[in-house]
Amino acid sequence: MIKKKKIEPLTGEPLLKKVRELETFTKEEKARECGYYTITKNGVERVNMMKFLNALIDAEGIELDGKMGSNGRGGRSASYRISVQSNGNLLIGAAYTKQMELNPGDEFEISLGRKHIQLKQIDQSEPED
Repeated sequence: MIKKKKIEPLTGEPLLKKVRELETFTKEEKARECGYYTITKNGVERVNMMKFLNALIDAEGIELDGKMGSNGRGGRSASYRISVQSNGNLLIGAAYTKQMELNPGDEFEISLGRKHIQLKQIDQSEPED
C-alpha cells in the first residue's frame, strides 16, 4: 500500500484561489485537493465536507454567527431554561456566557437554595478571606 502524504488544509485566500482553479472538479474532489480529508485506520480516505464548506464560508468573510444587537437576526435566542443531563450535569450554553461576556477560566461561587441554584461570579482582583 502506497501511503500518500496528507497536505495541511488550505484556508483563506489560498483556499479560494485553489477552488477557482478546480472549477471542473466535483465539490468532493475540490475538498480533497484542498486538504480536507482524513485516512481511516483501514486506509480509507474520507472527505471532510463540513470542514471544507465552513473554511470556504470563513474565507469569503461571511458571518453566520449572530451578534448581539445586530439587525435582530442571528442564531437561536436564549430560552433561560435548561435540563439536567442524563449524567446529572447542568450545562449552561454559550448563548448565556456570550451575553454575560464570560471568558474561559472565569470562576463562580455556587449557592444552593431549597428550589434554586445561584451562581455568583468571583472577582479575581479581590483577595479571598
